[in-house]
Formats: sequence, C-alpha cells, structure tokens
Amino acid sequence: MESWLKESGAVGLNDLELANFQVTGRGVRSLQYYKEGERVLTIPCGILWTVEHAYADPLLGPALRSAQPPLTVEDTLATYILFVRSRKSGYNGLRRHVTALPTSYSSSIFFTENELEVCAGTSLYTITKQLKRQIEEDYAGLVARIFGQYQDLFPLDKFTIEDYKWALSTVWSRGMDFVLPDGNSIRLLAPFADMLNHSSEVKQCHVYDASSGNLSVLAGKDYKVGDQVFINYGPLPNNRLLRLYGFVLSNNPNDSYDIVLSTHPTAPFWEQKQKLWISAGLDSTCTISLTLTDPLPKNVLRYLRIQRLDESDLSVIQVNATDGIINESNEVEVLQFLVDSFCGLLENFGTHLEMLEEQLAASDYPPGGNAWAAAHVSLGEQQVLRLARKRAEDLLAAAESGPLEPTFRAVFDYGLDYRWRALAAFAPEKVFGDLIEAMLGAIYIDTNGDLKAYIAILRRFGVLEGVETALENNVQIRHPKEEVGRLAGNEKVRYHMWIEDVDDHDCGPMEELVDAGQEKLALGKGRYRCKLSVDGSELCCIER
Repeated sequence: MESWLKESGAVGLNDLELANFQVTGRGVRSLQYYKEGERVLTIPCGILWTVEHAYADPLLGPALRSAQPPLTVEDTLATYILFVRSRKSGYNGLRRHVTALPTSYSSSIFFTENELEVCAGTSLYTITKQLKRQIEEDYAGLVARIFGQYQDLFPLDKFTIEDYKWALSTVWSRGMDFVLPDGNSIRLLAPFADMLNHSSEVKQCHVYDASSGNLSVLAGKDYKVGDQVFINYGPLPNNRLLRLYGFVLSNNPNDSYDIVLSTHPTAPFWEQKQKLWISAGLDSTCTISLTLTDPLPKNVLRYLRIQRLDESDLSVIQVNATDGIINESNEVEVLQFLVDSFCGLLENFGTHLEMLEEQLAASDYPPGGNAWAAAHVSLGEQQVLRLARKRAEDLLAAAESGPLEPTFRAVFDYGLDYRWRALAAFAPEKVFGDLIEAMLGAIYIDTNGDLKAYIAILRRFGVLEGVETALENNVQIRHPKEEVGRLAGNEKVRYHMWIEDVDDHDCGPMEELVDAGQEKLALGKGRYRCKLSVDGSELCCIER
C-alpha cells in the first residue's frame, strides 16, 4: 500500500511505518523526531474515499445516481468500499488499502447477546439494539434500490448483510469529518492516515485543506524515534467510542449520559411552550448530555420548567425567567421528577455500580474483551447518573426548605444568633468569595489604603449593614463548632465523622475527609455522618 501511496503523491511515508503496539494493536510508528505542530503526513485528494469520488466512478457512479431517494453518505461510502473489494481487476491502489483494513471489528453491533447484556440499562444498549434493526432495514432497502438492480456490479454473495455491517463499521471507525468554509461538511477515509490510533493526550491534529482537497496530519505533541503517532478523535464518552470505534478508555473523563426530553404536541399549551423553548435555544424534543463535570446542565432545568408551566404562569412568564426558579411549586415538581427519573434509570441497569466494580477488580470479564468494554460503559453512565441524582436531590432539599432571602433578612435585622445553617444552604461557589476579596484588595491598593473608599464599597456590597446590626444587637456570631469548644471548657470534644462503607476517620474540619470517602459521597453511595461527644458522652449524631 505504501508504494502506491508514494506514487500517488503522499508525503511523509518515509519517516513512518506500520507497527504493532502492546496496548493499541496496529498503529503508526515514528522513524524521526517531530515537534508539536510539524507536518507528519499528507494524503492527496485523488486517493481519498469520498462521496464525490464514488459518484465520479464510471462504473459505480451511474448506479448510485439511479437510487431514489439518494443513498446516505454512510451508505454511499460503504457501498464504494464493498464495490472496490469485490472487483477482480482494476482499482489496484484502493484494493490494496481495502486489503490492509481489519477483517473484523469490535464495535457494539457485533456483540453477542450475553456481552451486550453486561451494559443493559445504558444508552449504548438501547442504541445498539436500535442500530441492529436499522441496519437490517437499510440493507433490505439497498438490495431493493441498487444491489438487486445491478447484480453484475453488486454480486449478492459479496454484498451480504454481514459484508454491509463490516463496511459500515469501516466508515464509522475510520472516517474523518470536516466542516468546509461554505458551511457544508465532508466525510472521508484517508489510506494510511486511518491507521493512526486515538489518544486524548494529543491535540486534534488532522486537517482538511478545502482548496487542495488534501488531508494532512500534524504532530499533536513532540515525538521521538520509535514513538507511536496518534490523532485525537475528540472528547468522546465510552458509549460512543465503543459504538463507533470498538474500544473504551478506563476512567474516561468524558463519560456522559444523553437524556431525551420530549413533549407531545397534544399536551396542554404546547404551542405557547414551544415558542418559549425555541426562544431559549431548545425544542420540544431535546437530547442533552449529562457529564461528569456538569451532571445536571441548566438546559435540563430550563426545558422542564417550561414544560410544567401552568396557564397562570404562561400569562406572565418571560423566556429569561426560566434561567432561574419560576416559583416554588414549579421548581419542586421539576426537581422531584428528575430525582424519580434518575432513580428509575439507575434501577434499570442490569448490574449496579458496586457489583461492576467488584467484577472488574476480580477480572471476571477478560480485560480488553467485549464484556469488559461493555462493563466500562455501564460504569461510566451510572457514575454520571448518580452525580445527576445527587445534584437534583440537593436542589430539591433547598427548594423544599423555602425561600432563603427572607431568612437572611430576618437574621440580619432581628436575629440574636448568626444562622450558620441558613448561610450554608446557599452553598455559594468559593469563586464568589475570591472575587470579593480580589476587588477589596485592588481598591485598597489603588487608593493607597484610603479606608473611606474601602468602607464605602463594603457598605455598597451590603456587608457593613449586617456587621453594624450584629454589633448593635450583640448577635452571637461564633461558629457552632467554636461555641461547643468554648462551652466544653477543658473537657475533650470529639467529632467522629464517616461516610457509609468507608473506614472511620476522626476529623476536624470537613475537608479532612479522605478522598475515597468524598468519592463515594459524590457517586451517591453514602451520606455524611457526624457524631459529637464531649468527655466520652455522646451528645448528638446527625447525617446528611
């Protein structure tokens, strides 16, 4: 294949070679040093697999153009590949590339029922079942529209449904997609470049030149002689990696769960709500990704707040109002729905998180095998859903506790005790405090320590009002933990803190909890527990 590529104008092949690597299998090895951003490989336009080239082929093109409706991009490229593979003569270069392709794939459509059952309850499980049915329907359509009509070009013994599945997987796992300057897109397969494996540690480095039609690969990082050269497929979750490419990444930081929100047009006030959804950048049917870093995106709440608006709300609501709480009953209804939904989704998983972790640790699934990969997909999706459930539960608890602002106003104006519990309920991000500190520091420096300017900004922030009220009313502002220590005097105060299923730890501040415990809490496996004892006598035990 390399000699054909060089003759066709490919650049860079003298410094690269195909090789087998222990973890990734076959890939591309560097024979020289490359600096990040340096051009590694260029495959010229004329030998790329594209829809345009398929239609331009003198034998294949007329058959493709006769198909009504026209074939999809995926079906066109899959048919092109099978057509070239079936030819006994001609197409010598492209046939060499086809010969170099894998004879089988490990994407989820090739899993046995038992292997797929390992990830029962995941989005991958549902999509794979749907894909298998869709492939059968699409293949039957191809036979009726083109394969059966031109059997001299498409002998059915070489265009079976298994051949079609193999060709589709070739397109899925080796195709590259690019957006063109005019806004259109192109999908292509590039011989040799399609042998490059994925690494999330390199920058996205494969580029398409729309003016020349060439495909180039740049160095996504510095490479030494003997290093494997990678490209980056993008920040993909394991469910997508396994469905399209046939592999997963352990502890994939991009794992996600796609939640589908839909409202039937016959629902009450659907037209009014549809206008609000569109104004909010949504639609009556939305697919939104829940991720490890953002398990409950704002758009999920925005959609459901609109969906559950009643007639009185619709008469006064503005679209930007859905960014926040509309009213207490609406918010509680939305959050309760989410908690119930997440609980139901998690319950539907065939093997729950803790059991999967035990099975993987015990190597119950052969590492690298299909069942092992399916287990990692299930693991990642359950982690995301547990984080989403925890977030919804926290928001629900805050919503059900009632409005917070009146509580604070009462504390500042009339209270004799500083309500640390009410303050904690706000759960503000630390960044807000950091911003205030930075602003105060900048003002102090810029005014050369002018306390009048300093006091003026504190009063504008509303801080001094609360401080003055506390001083005037002799408000008790000690933190409860500090107050317990004061009241205990010389007696020993002990806080015994733990999270279920985590070894006990005697802790001072909450942040001293072990990382393992924090992880279990974040994944929804446990709750904080704290027991307070003074001089050996237990005073209380609380949990959250």
